[in-house]
Amino acid sequence: MKIYHFGESAGKEITKFGSNFIMSRVSQTEGSVHIGVMYLDKEGIIGFHQAVTPQLLLIIKGEGIVRGEEDELIKVREGDAVFWNKDEWHETTSENGLTAIAIEGEVDPELFMKEKEQPEA
Repeated sequence: MKIYHFGESAGKEITKFGSNFIMSRVSQTEGSVHIGVMYLDKEGIIGFHQAVTPQLLLIIKGEGIVRGEEDELIKVREGDAVFWNKDEWHETTSENGLTAIAIEGEVDPELFMKEKEQPEA
C-alpha cells in the first residue's frame, strides 16, 4: 500500500486559453478502467478483501483509516490517494464518514503524484 497526495497544493496552475485553475493529475491509462464513487457513512467500512485489479482510492471528503497486508493503520483525509496492487489485501474504515473516488484497472499513480510521508494512525 502507498499513500499519495493530490490536493490543491500538489497541483499546477493552468492558464492556457485564458484559464485560471489548479489541476492535480492522478494517473494515466491506456487500458480499461472502472471509476466509481464510494460513500461511507459514520462507522462505514469497506471490508478486508483482495484487490481484483490495481486500485487507486482518492479521498474527496472526510477522513478514515486504511490498512494493507501489513496491518499498519494509516489515517487518510481529503486530498490523499491510496494505492493497492492487484491481489493486495486491504480495508478502509471511517468513524465520521468519507467520500472517495475509486479507480480500478491498470493505473500508475507515480506518473503524476509523489508518495506522501504518513505517520501511523
